[in-house]
Amino acid sequence: MELRFKVLAEGARLPTRANDGDAGLDLHAAESARLEAGGGRAGVGTGLAVEIPPGHAGLVLPRSGLAARHGIALVNAPGLIDSGYRGELRVLLLNTDPAEPFEIEPGDRIAQLLLVPFAAAEPVAAGELSDSPRGAAGFGSSGS
Repeated sequence: MELRFKVLAEGARLPTRANDGDAGLDLHAAESARLEAGGGRAGVGTGLAVEIPPGHAGLVLPRSGLAARHGIALVNAPGLIDSGYRGELRVLLLNTDPAEPFEIEPGDRIAQLLLVPFAAAEPVAAGELSDSPRGAAGFGSSGS
C-alpha cells in the first residue's frame, strides 16, 4: 500500500521507518521550536500533508525515546488524522521535564504516524445493552 504525501515546505522530509517491519513512520520536524521546562508546548510543523486512504485513519503517537530521555510527550496523544484532512501535519509537543528546556531542529524525529483501518459504525440508541462478564466495572476493576 502506498501512502501519498505532499511536500508543503522546503526541506521537509518524507516519513521514515527506523527498521524494516516497524509499524510507525517517524515524522520529522520541518521547523525549529523550543519547549520550555515544566510544561512548555509547541505545535511543530512537518511541512507535509498526507492522503489517508478511505477506511483508514492516521494516529500520531509519541516517540518512546523522546519521552524516556527528555520527558517529551504529545499534548493530544494520540492525534487523529481523518482521511478527508489535507492540511499540514502539525505535532503538538509538551515538555514534562521540570528543569530542562528542549530544542527541536528541522529534521528531528518528533512523533510517529500509524495507519490503521477502522469500522465506520453508526451510533444507535438502545434501551439495554447485552450482558458481559465485566459489566459496568470501571477503573481499577481488573486488578493491579
